[in-house]
Amino acid sequence: MVKHFGSKNAGKLKQRLMELGAADTLADISHLPPKRCHELTGKDAGIFSVDVEQPYRLLFIPADDTVPLLPDGGIDREQVTEIEIIEIKDTH
Repeated sequence: MVKHFGSKNAGKLKQRLMELGAADTLADISHLPPKRCHELTGKDAGIFSVDVEQPYRLLFIPADDTVPLLPDGGIDREQVTEIEIIEIKDTH
C-alpha cells in the first residue's frame, strides 16, 4: 500500500479497513467513521464509497449471498453484513 499510495494514504486506508471490519452491518457505518460513506448513483448504483485521503476513495459492494433490498428497491443497509472491496481510486 505504501509503495502504491504513499505512507499517509496507506495509513488512512488501513484505518478505513479496520473501521469497516468493526461494523456489524453497513448501517453502522453511517453513524461511525469512515467519513462520507454513501452509495454512488447512476451507472454506479449499488457501489458504496468512503473517503480515504483526498483524492482517493475506497469502493465496495454488498457481498451477502442475496443483497437485502428495501421495498422501494434500495439496499437495506441494516441487513448488509458482508462487503467486498472492489477498488481504491480517485473518483473525481
